[in-house]
Amino acid sequence: MRRALLATALIGLLTAGCSRPHHAPVETDPAKIAARALAMQPTDPKLAGLYSTSCRACHGTPGSGAPLAGDHGAWDARWDKGLPALMRSIVSGKNGMPAGGQCFACTPGDYKALVRFMADEPEH
Repeated sequence: MRRALLATALIGLLTAGCSRPHHAPVETDPAKIAARALAMQPTDPKLAGLYSTSCRACHGTPGSGAPLAGDHGAWDARWDKGLPALMRSIVSGKNGMPAGGQCFACTPGDYKALVRFMADEPEH
């Protein structure tokens, strides 16, 4: 019995590292959310160029209707649906977003990296 409890506790500790990381409390101040979105820029030069030409106009502009880059209040529920669901939305378009976000130079890998950046989700 004691071994079973110990094994269960050990498994729980080991799998805890596999769960989605918890973020700081969700920011709710629209001005701070907007300022963060305007300041965010991918560190990778290729992604920075793609983001600037295809994503920033909507995901970095308050009032565009798109979830702002870095806004966990807007992205977390989308992210919880999974990367495959986000990729389907990106490729086919969703609501006001055109198919592919009009990123004609983006590869599937670029889309994944860009959505991770905008959702502020690190790659595991």
